[in-house]
Amino acid sequence: MPANRGVARVLVLLLAALAVALVLGHRIYRTAEIALAGGVISLVTSSGVRVVPDRQTVYFGLTTDTPLGLQMTPECTSAFLLVPLIVVAAVMIALRPRIARRVLFSLGVAALALVVVNQLRILTLVGLVNWLGIDQGYYLGHTLLGSMVSVIGGAAALVLFVWLATRGPKSERAA
Repeated sequence: MPANRGVARVLVLLLAALAVALVLGHRIYRTAEIALAGGVISLVTSSGVRVVPDRQTVYFGLTTDTPLGLQMTPECTSAFLLVPLIVVAAVMIALRPRIARRVLFSLGVAALALVVVNQLRILTLVGLVNWLGIDQGYYLGHTLLGSMVSVIGGAAALVLFVWLATRGPKSERAA
């Protein structure tokens, strides 16, 4: 992509701005993320789901005796897992502008993976609460399995990012 240093500089500035926007605007991002979670949860349950965007909260199990609300806190969002990848992508483009297309593609794939992993973590929590009840299900789903899903998924997204961003073009790999 940009052999032109000027284009690379613009990309670096845009990525830096995106990182800052995620940090400063994480509330907006969390609202979108919890809305997505509400949609995903409603696909797998018939017990009622309601999203309250102002609180970044999704309620589920509304037609049961034990409804529960999950609030997307700053610690639980994928936004802060994305920020380091965005910063690394900006540095990579600044150092090697000719790999910008590959870096941006790998950033997109890794970002999508992080969002999917976070949704999987939320679904794991919902499933365990429905299966084991609020006390045990929430503990296992949030503290134990949820953390494992986040760590393993985050590590996989990082490896995927690095692998996609640093592997050479097909012509170089075939040689």
